[in-house]
Amino acid sequence: MKEQKTALVTGANKGIGHEIVGQLLAKGLRVILTARNEAAGQKAANSFRGDVQFLPMDVSDDASIEKAARAYGERSDALDVLINNAGIYPDENVDILTIRREQLVKTFQTNTFGPLSVTQAFLPFLKKSDAARVINISSGYGEVGGLSQKVPSYCLSKLALNGVTIMLDQALRPQGIAVYVMCPGWVRTDMGGANATRSIQEGADTAVWLAIDAPRDLSGKFFRNRSVIGW
Repeated sequence: MKEQKTALVTGANKGIGHEIVGQLLAKGLRVILTARNEAAGQKAANSFRGDVQFLPMDVSDDASIEKAARAYGERSDALDVLINNAGIYPDENVDILTIRREQLVKTFQTNTFGPLSVTQAFLPFLKKSDAARVINISSGYGEVGGLSQKVPSYCLSKLALNGVTIMLDQALRPQGIAVYVMCPGWVRTDMGGANATRSIQEGADTAVWLAIDAPRDLSGKFFRNRSVIGW
């Protein structure tokens, strides 16, 4: 009998993260659901049947990340899958000519530095897995050809997250840890809006595939619809 694998999903109290948790549970994984809002996160965890636990974590705050990693270490020795899903989309009423440095920093703290810091903090647990995987949730707005001056901080933060993924692959592939980055597409969530073209189930599918079934030799690649796409 195969040993049950454990996945941790950040920002999973709603949206694509919440759907990823449900799909991973359906695949038989044990899931750690994280969110910065404790009430919302606990409510989300309670909405599932299956082996799911809530862990509070604000990915924009290193102290919160370190506290979460310590708490995780009290529950488990190893982590098989880390899905860095938490993100913000704050670029209303600004463009590249008007956005302020403070907003850029705030967006990068969550969308770029957050996934890197979480990966660093949970690396000791990932190293104890036989075949660990890290999945970063990016966006078509992070593609070089998809950048929009009307969505400055989000685009730049996801472009940089793609770069973080390439570097993490360089560092972790020799240690047996696969690192992927993916675009869920334009999904009907609070962030994507009601007019988006993809269902939340479709948005989560590639992340779950990368977590379980994707070829490990495709580590370091950018994906959409289970296929490699260009940067």
